[in-house]
Amino acid sequence: MDEKLFGILRCFQLDGEPISCEPYGCGHINNTYLVTTTSGHRYILQRINHNTFKNVAALMENITAVTEFLRKKAEDPRSVLALVKTHSGDSYVYAQTTYWRVNEFTEGSICLQTPEGDEDFYQSAIGFGTFQQMLSDFPADKLHETIPNFHNTPDRYRIFLETLQRDPMDRAKDVKAEIDFVLAREQEMSILQNALATGELPLRVTHNDTKLNNVLLDAETREALCVIDLDTVMPGSSLYDYGDAIRFGAATAAEDEKDLSKVEMDLNLFRVFTRGYIKACPGLTQKELQYMPLGAKTMTMECGVRFLTDYLDGDNYFAIHRDGQNLDRARTQFKLVSDMESKWDEMHRIVKEETK
Repeated sequence: MDEKLFGILRCFQLDGEPISCEPYGCGHINNTYLVTTTSGHRYILQRINHNTFKNVAALMENITAVTEFLRKKAEDPRSVLALVKTHSGDSYVYAQTTYWRVNEFTEGSICLQTPEGDEDFYQSAIGFGTFQQMLSDFPADKLHETIPNFHNTPDRYRIFLETLQRDPMDRAKDVKAEIDFVLAREQEMSILQNALATGELPLRVTHNDTKLNNVLLDAETREALCVIDLDTVMPGSSLYDYGDAIRFGAATAAEDEKDLSKVEMDLNLFRVFTRGYIKACPGLTQKELQYMPLGAKTMTMECGVRFLTDYLDGDNYFAIHRDGQNLDRARTQFKLVSDMESKWDEMHRIVKEETK
């Protein structure tokens, strides 16, 4: 085992001495390791990406507050991410020019990158809906914004318009159809943010990365067990989490698919996730239920705007592996939005049916 990692692990209150520390998982932001000690106890060690998360202290305050709140309600201790404190009682340590944390490894769990059937996608909805419901009485306004304005769609439009005006790569002339698509929906894309600002929608704790691989499933029952990757937990709207899950999980093609004929929103998957989310989170307000389709559309549109902005700006934010990849990503999102618009009445009908 790397002696440097061993030195970091000695800062934490582990059960036994670490004997192995191996790379684990397939996350793209933090470096993750699976640790085993002499007692057989297993832990997860993570290097926190300080370039993405500038204020690690605030990030860890959020995670600590949320997990401690959830633990008071949890029946199964495995259902809540369990941080391991340092010997000085802190939730993280600064060592070797970066930040590190440790949490308990969730035994008897599995993590899927893609669903093996509709039931897996349903269980992810149960997981995120349960997370939302259990935190419904948590004071969301006490949380820090680890990434300011992350799902502030009007602000994403502001950045887009500023980038379009600068047009630093002289690319705007070649993507006029995409630009027109974005501009035509600008007013509608402010509805959720305005409703949140006026109190029409309640401020809630949001996860902000509601992909399947952020819900651990019980290895035996295949039921939702624990929501993980809490770095982006912030105050916001439940529709951010719901909408982004639909955007990613109900799409029929990859995020950078070039053949747009393959891209649509699967209404069956839309129903599957909607059913699970509503069942697990009965505290959703009537206005939240009413805006569910708009949540899916807004999160999809916002993502597309971000991809197009980055393309116009020279691909500085999202990593690309080929020329034009961010433009392809934007186009898939816009195709999803168009498909949602064509299925708008059906989406609303499904929400009503699943609410009964």
